[in-house]
Amino acid sequence: RDRGMWIGEGRGVTLDFQHPGYIFSTPVAIRVVENGIVREMRYSPDLFDFGNLQPPPADADLGFSGLRLSLQKDTRFEDIVLFQGLTYFQAIARGQTFGTLARAFTLKVGDQAGEEMPLFRALFVERPAQGANAITVYALADSESTSALFRFAIRPGDVTVADVEATFLPRVNLDALGVAPLASMYLFGPNDRGGVDDYRPEVHDASGLAMWTGAGEWIWRPLSDPETLQISVFTDQNPKGFGLLQRERNFRAFEDMDQRFELRPTVWVEPVGDWGPGAIHLIEIPSDSEANRNILAQWRPRQPIAAGQETSLAYRVFFGWVPPERPPLATVASTRVGRAPQRRRLFVLDYAGDIFADPQRSAQIKPAVSQSRGKILNVTGRPNPDTRGYRVTFEVDPENNPLVELRAILEMDGAAQSETWLYRWTP
Repeated sequence: RDRGMWIGEGRGVTLDFQHPGYIFSTPVAIRVVENGIVREMRYSPDLFDFGNLQPPPADADLGFSGLRLSLQKDTRFEDIVLFQGLTYFQAIARGQTFGTLARAFTLKVGDQAGEEMPLFRALFVERPAQGANAITVYALADSESTSALFRFAIRPGDVTVADVEATFLPRVNLDALGVAPLASMYLFGPNDRGGVDDYRPEVHDASGLAMWTGAGEWIWRPLSDPETLQISVFTDQNPKGFGLLQRERNFRAFEDMDQRFELRPTVWVEPVGDWGPGAIHLIEIPSDSEANRNILAQWRPRQPIAAGQETSLAYRVFFGWVPPERPPLATVASTRVGRAPQRRRLFVLDYAGDIFADPQRSAQIKPAVSQSRGKILNVTGRPNPDTRGYRVTFEVDPENNPLVELRAILEMDGAAQSETWLYRWTP
């Protein structure tokens, strides 16, 4: 890091480069913009510490696999954002560790023909002015079907915010474009511990997908590591936001002193302007390793973008502890699933919220649980004095169905008192 740019200039931000290697082998051109002049960064072995490895020759030109921006405080450096691999960019807020990350865009995810993999071809970084509270990165992305231009205005702090402007220049009709994709890892948790032999209670970067629909409904969908590929589609019109959230912030939930999953960022996407009709797609990929990012959430427009039709959109990505907007109602704090008699499954939902501070009001709340197939039995709901929240329990009899969609909400006098809980059960 001590070979990074702008060290000692009092700008508070430093720039250093990522070495190509086994995983990140595709080079990306990196250019720095200073006073309107664009300067290309050249590879040199002197920029890196190779430890016990034999350094490349002094005249080697291996290129870079990405870049990292950090905050500098005296001799300490705090990560802000990392651009490395495909069209990945990941950021963290103060005190966090890297986890869920964003992608510029995706193409044909989940299609039988296979996913198309866009790449960042060039990254341009503007040297920040002294006292500036934002860093600007421009990116050129390319793939077989389209080129795309991006502008990232990144503001670090207790919440790190990236204002993203994207322009697509398609060569063919884009009918499977993924906008503002978020990639994460979910291996197991209290709702999904079948066959787990691990000292840790939970292992995941995010615990669920949250959605704020264009109609104003708040939805919570816990994640899982399924036995087979699962694609869930949530249709909407002009969504107000969505994100992959890490709601569990207690070290005891993970017991991992090295990975510190409780410090992983919640990542929230907020559209700027109307996005029209489309759907949020959630892809859950079977995985047996926490090294795999097996979760993807993204917006897919309903209308294809025609070949040659330049199309622009904008949004904000928040990396922090909680989303910038939260439901005014009760939220689901945890989802637990276990065995019940007669091959049924027992679900236990714990809710949290200010609404439960009033015992008389809590006593009037009733859970409403429904399903797409099978049967729901033994639904109960009651205040939980130990958590100052509310607990709902019910059993699901799948009746040999391979998939059951579940829905739960707390109600009082016919009005919703909680976000909507959705869940896909599979064997």
